[in-house]
Amino acid sequence: MTANELLTVKQRFGIIGNTEALNNAIEVAMRVAPTDLSVLVTGESGVGKEFFPQIIHAYSARKHSKYIAVNCGAIPEGTIDSELFGHEKGSFTGAIESRKGYFEEADGGTIFLDEVGELPISTQVRLLRVLQTGEYMRVGSAKVQKTNVRVVAATNNDLMKAIADGRFREDLYYRLNTVPISVPPLRERKGDIYLLFRKFASDVAVQYKMPAVALNDAARALLEGYHWRGNIRQLKNVAEQISAIEQSRDITADILRRYLPDEGYSVRTVGANNNSYADASTERELLYKILFDMRNDINDLKRMMTEAMSGRVATPRPATATSDVVGLLPERTHRQEESYDYADIEVVDDIPAREVTKEDVQREQIIQALQRNNNCRKDAARELFISERTLYRRMKALGIDDNIK
Repeated sequence: MTANELLTVKQRFGIIGNTEALNNAIEVAMRVAPTDLSVLVTGESGVGKEFFPQIIHAYSARKHSKYIAVNCGAIPEGTIDSELFGHEKGSFTGAIESRKGYFEEADGGTIFLDEVGELPISTQVRLLRVLQTGEYMRVGSAKVQKTNVRVVAATNNDLMKAIADGRFREDLYYRLNTVPISVPPLRERKGDIYLLFRKFASDVAVQYKMPAVALNDAARALLEGYHWRGNIRQLKNVAEQISAIEQSRDITADILRRYLPDEGYSVRTVGANNNSYADASTERELLYKILFDMRNDINDLKRMMTEAMSGRVATPRPATATSDVVGLLPERTHRQEESYDYADIEVVDDIPAREVTKEDVQREQIIQALQRNNNCRKDAARELFISERTLYRRMKALGIDDNIK
């Protein structure tokens, strides 16, 4: 592919960047487009995987037929088969009429299965049959139907690990992964980060008729050195926030740093093509926070006990989700306060702490995200950079109620 052809594709689909890994991914999509081979696009959440099935469809012989994108992670497990393959009237409660599925609607065209790693095993069996024979059956029907559909799938999950855990079929993986396309994470596209930021800031400026923000050299260096766990989606969010909130249009490193959370815990280099980095980074950051909160709780308890001895009234700091030891103090009476001595205070350091487990970290992370988003699972999942179905599955495994106070 020539440089001009590559530039034409980028301009057509609004792709910004000149990193070699990105260019290679686009070239693979262009070369495989004229065929009917299945393609599996992999990469972390927020890297722009959705552009590649569009490129493949637009440069294929199916370009005049339908292109349907399906987010497999957003469809409840109980209805995913009906959505993909259709159903007959009366096949289940609420099926008041027959309905075509996406594979029937997209006949002759292309179907993009985003977050394919979230499909339940039973649906994976149906999908494998479609890929092998082009045959499927509607839910509630015994009639075999045929479809001629090009399948492009995408995932941010490590499917090999999912296979080892029994959550994904190995035969389906090899069917989908006929041609692999790996989309690099933003932190491996250093030269593209500033270009993307400038584009997003310019879009906001045009939309709201305001001057575009500009980064000084220190701010640009900070921007390009940040780990960008949320990739392009997070970068766009930061650009929009700064454009809307900051009065000054000249952005310094100190201003930019306020919009880059948890920078102190970032890791600069990671392996591409799975979201294990995101999970490990999030859990590590949250674990640090929990430990700091526990230390502060114990220090507050010691301070309050000292104040109680001197007759002063202490205002307790609100108990955090990581420790309820502060909540024990108000139960003591004034008569008990007289019996305190410094030996009692020092014993606090010897209180055995319960070991903080990985499940504790995940539970705290999810609860806080739900609280910040008024128990909206969709918004909480977006904040955590996981699918809504993954969030629901983790909540169920960790015993978290739907309504968090």
